[in-house]
Amino acid sequence: MSQRDDRADQLTTAPKADEDDAAPRIDVTEGDEGRRRIDLRDDAAVRPGADPEHR
Repeated sequence: MSQRDDRADQLTTAPKADEDDAAPRIDVTEGDEGRRRIDLRDDAAVRPGADPEHR
């Protein structure tokens, strides 16, 4: 089983969980000299930080 499958299994085992809970939230790209860039996906349902509706 791949890491992606393991992650999906972990995120969908909660009683009220659905497949959307296991959707990717970040993109990781390899850059120069072994550096990694981690970006939040624009379509991520859950994003870090304060809820913009409650500011």
